[in-house]
Amino acid sequence: VEKISHPVRFNRTPSAPCCRRRSSLLRPHGLRVSRDFAPRRFVRHIASSTNEEAAARTAAATADTGGPTIFDKIIAKEIPSSIVYEDEKVLAFRDINPQAPVHVLVIPKLRDGLTGLDKAEPRHAEILGQLLYAAKVVAEKEGVADGFRVVINNGAEGCQSVYHLHVHVLGGRQMKWPPG
Repeated sequence: VEKISHPVRFNRTPSAPCCRRRSSLLRPHGLRVSRDFAPRRFVRHIASSTNEEAAARTAAATADTGGPTIFDKIIAKEIPSSIVYEDEKVLAFRDINPQAPVHVLVIPKLRDGLTGLDKAEPRHAEILGQLLYAAKVVAEKEGVADGFRVVINNGAEGCQSVYHLHVHVLGGRQMKWPPG
């Protein structure tokens, strides 16, 4: 155990990038908070980060099966969603677990093998451009065009939890750097 001047006790262990995402202000890089010594208000956050990492690992195990994803069901209107933007090739809807005041997901309506950015081929260039253009349109519609972040999580270590390529549009607050 390292001695640091902080009310939370830290254990040195490598942490996944997705676990550092929302807690980078709570602990130094590469340190994991021990739940036994964490103040109650931090425990919920720690559990949430762990759940995201577990969800990403579970999703990665079935990433290339070709089965329908939750996004396919949203596209087919089998699952309700709060749609922000739609055209013939792209759909944008509010994230059910927002990480910012504005958090919208932009997805291609046709997956076409594009489960993650690492699967992109030259034939996907047009839809990749359309996703980014749609992200810009969403930012304008949501009133955050002066400052927003576009994120693509890729693979288990990138905390990708749905293997249907999607772009996160985040805004409505001051973004920090590094996003980690």
